[in-house]
Amino acid sequence: MNFDVYAAVLVLLMALVTWLLRFMPFFIFGKSTPPYIVYLGKVLPSAIIGMLVIYCLKDVDMTAAPFGLPECMAVGSVVVLQYWKRNSLISILFGTVLYMALIRLW
Repeated sequence: MNFDVYAAVLVLLMALVTWLLRFMPFFIFGKSTPPYIVYLGKVLPSAIIGMLVIYCLKDVDMTAAPFGLPECMAVGSVVVLQYWKRNSLISILFGTVLYMALIRLW
């Protein structure tokens, strides 16, 4: 099997598995979703974002210059933009660009 056919089959197989994983809850539960699944759907996104923020900030050294200032400014800008615009894409993109600019210029 040549590489192109192998890559195409691999991509199609991954797409099928992704599709099945996304739609399996609808096939399993139908129209009656159990209350604990609804609860998890409400609380897990915030919990996962919180864990990602903690993971990203765990290695920040607050005892040496610049004392975590670029990280704090980037996180603060994401929080302010999210509160103001209510658009996750804009908030995260701006925070990432600001952080990269600050660590390059600092």
